[in-house]
Amino acid sequence: MELLTGLFTTAFLAGGVLALAAIGEVLAERVGVVNLGAEGLMAMGAITAVATVTATPHPIIGFLAALLVGGLIGSLFAFATVTLRANQVLCGLALTLMGTGLAQTIGKAYSGMPVPATFEGIVVPVLSSIPVFGKAFFSQNILVYLIYIILPIGLSYIMFRTRHGLNLRAVGENPAAADAAGIPVGLIRFGYVAAGSALAAGAGAYLVLAFVPAWSDGVVAGRGWIAVALVIFAGYRPIPAALSGLLFGFITALGFVGQARGWPIAPAFLSMLPYLGTIAFIIVPVIAWQRMKRLMAAPAALGEPYFRNIR
Repeated sequence: MELLTGLFTTAFLAGGVLALAAIGEVLAERVGVVNLGAEGLMAMGAITAVATVTATPHPIIGFLAALLVGGLIGSLFAFATVTLRANQVLCGLALTLMGTGLAQTIGKAYSGMPVPATFEGIVVPVLSSIPVFGKAFFSQNILVYLIYIILPIGLSYIMFRTRHGLNLRAVGENPAAADAAGIPVGLIRFGYVAAGSALAAGAGAYLVLAFVPAWSDGVVAGRGWIAVALVIFAGYRPIPAALSGLLFGFITALGFVGQARGWPIAPAFLSMLPYLGTIAFIIVPVIAWQRMKRLMAAPAALGEPYFRNIR
């Protein structure tokens, strides 16, 4: 029983990083913009949070600072890809290289130092007494509740139950038709790319403020790329994106438990499990493509810049 509780507790914590970054990527890709800069945004969010809580030991301020930095960097990315219509893939790769390089440079002063302030768990009365799941989930920090409950449900409602959500999906599917209907294509794309970038940076902040409370070079460890892949697996929807992050959190937790309990499996293989899972979950939809293609179809205009004079 304690083993399962510990496994799920770690799964919720580890999966929160991927879930938040994946939800941010969903926002960008739903309006037709591919953002491959999640890795760099997460690195910048992580170092921003560490630097902020070192100066002001309040994790909420650190998290908000990361969101602000992510939004500003995302605005630059949106300006390049939406306003100037630059190649989205190249801009995303440049963002990753710039973000990780800048974070490593800034982070030299904080390397190996423990984060002075982190998010503490909040025990929910009654619900936390539920065996296994209740104790594992309802004793987590406030960001876990935000990532798994408030954000995915709220964004899913906006995206699929409101007129605004219909407009933003139209922008991702057919921007020319949306423009003809009076929908501000450029403004919606710009806003959601910036918002998605802010969430990706927030995922980096969550990583160092709630899961791994220390900065080191490579602390993001490819999680940004996994988040990009999870969006495909989740069918570009917020709730499945959060659940996919949890699934990968469980895989990560399984590796931790295996190493801690001395399972007769090479530690390197256990550390590889999340990345092997990424490959597997990309291959599975391809094999079952005929049944899943409608559910997991990408927005029709994904990756394509919109030129108003071309319809």
